[in-house]
Amino acid sequence: MKTFKYGEDYLTSSIAIAIAKSECQGLLTDETISKINQSAQYVQEIVDAGKVVYGINTGFGPLCTTLISPQDTKKLQENILKSHAVGVGEPIDKELSKLMLILKVHALSKGFSGVQLSTVERIIWHIQNDVIPVVPKQGSVGASGDLAPLSHLFLPLIGLGKLWKDGQIVDTASVLKEHQIEPIHLGAKEGLALINGTQFMAAHGVKAVVEMNRLMNNADLIATLMIEGLNGSIKPFFSELHQLRPYKGNTFVASTIFNLLKDSEILESHKNCSRVQDPYSLRCIPQVHGASRNAWLHFKEIIETEINSVTDNPIIINSELTISGGSFHGQPIALPLDYATLAVSELGNISDRRVYLSLEGETNGVPKLLMKATGLNSGFMILQYSTAAIASENKGLCFPASADSIPTSLGQEDHVSMGSISGRKLLQVLDNVDKILSIEMLCAAQAKDFHNPKQSTAVVEAIHQHIRTKIPHIEEDQPMQDILDNALSIIKSGELIEIAKKAAKDSNKPYFGDAVEYFENY
Repeated sequence: MKTFKYGEDYLTSSIAIAIAKSECQGLLTDETISKINQSAQYVQEIVDAGKVVYGINTGFGPLCTTLISPQDTKKLQENILKSHAVGVGEPIDKELSKLMLILKVHALSKGFSGVQLSTVERIIWHIQNDVIPVVPKQGSVGASGDLAPLSHLFLPLIGLGKLWKDGQIVDTASVLKEHQIEPIHLGAKEGLALINGTQFMAAHGVKAVVEMNRLMNNADLIATLMIEGLNGSIKPFFSELHQLRPYKGNTFVASTIFNLLKDSEILESHKNCSRVQDPYSLRCIPQVHGASRNAWLHFKEIIETEINSVTDNPIIINSELTISGGSFHGQPIALPLDYATLAVSELGNISDRRVYLSLEGETNGVPKLLMKATGLNSGFMILQYSTAAIASENKGLCFPASADSIPTSLGQEDHVSMGSISGRKLLQVLDNVDKILSIEMLCAAQAKDFHNPKQSTAVVEAIHQHIRTKIPHIEEDQPMQDILDNALSIIKSGELIEIAKKAAKDSNKPYFGDAVEYFENY
């Protein structure tokens, strides 16, 4: 099994997901252990010297001027977990909770948080044994970190809260008893270190980086299938055009689709064609898909910076220097989370337009509503109602949560990021666009059944045939639920992408286009 060194190695979204799926094991090295112990020693020296340091021997937030006696410092740290665990709503996915644990261990292992080694080791035990805390979706304003979600995440350390076990939610006490494990006793600063941070927001970002990459690759492949099904022109994907406006995302999409279509009969079919140009939903795929890819590049960079950072407060540099700053503030990732939501939504918008275009019957051989016997049959008409409804829903979800700020903590926290809402909305829009793309895939495959050029390409043929192994050509109206479910499973599994890669390799043809290194490294 691959290993990852917490606190030392550079964490990426795909590595974090691999640890969460037990495909990679996170470890503490002797060097990291030394850094954790040294930081904890600094905190103890501060306590022993009686220095006044926020969160170590003072209250929290607006109570920062209230001094806490040495004998009460440990009780203070447990109380902060109890008082701040006020999240509400359904729990987030177990995988997201596990990602939060992974991200927190990596941040604490940098050696600037003052936590005990035993605390970090207990969190790792939860990860490695898949004993994962239950975290409610709502309650974080994304400013003093994700206080409420992180409090729920770490209540089990002190024997409280809920845990996932065998797919069920159970009390922590019963699980600890089963494993013959005692709750830990938090030291000075530890409670604050655990719940200050951006790990709720960042975990959503990590998942979104990976899911958005899959979605973008699906969007390019399905759009390619639609271009061939509707006999679209390949000229808008020529490199000569995109060299004059060389955005990385645009050139990647254009050259990828060109690679996938350059041996198709449609390259020749427009030489003496009276159709001057295609509608934007076909012609501007490089610009629209490419813009979303450009946004993803920035989003990925921000998330990777965040998950390799120390985001709690105060930061312990040494026993003489502690800094109470704002590294927990979610604004640096809240804005990109909102930006990514818009980028994903736009992929759904243009996909819906291609669905509509496929129903018009303007391509020779492709019947209106993608079915020959219409009148008696409605054909694929109502499928576009669904894509339109989902695209409209996404537009409402695109309002940036980070544009709002409601002061909290009696005015001490007078500007907040609301990035937790941004993260939740992003994952919802990703799920919605998967559904839109699954319907476009049905329409594109149906269109290609009718407009099936004698000479296609290995990749386009492979993905079309793969779809047809799971979803039949439809000749008359029928209940669509099972078909829609199958289509969505194809999209979410990423299997079309793997089929395309294999077909390109087997035929010794290029698949991904220019700038591939930017989009395959995450």
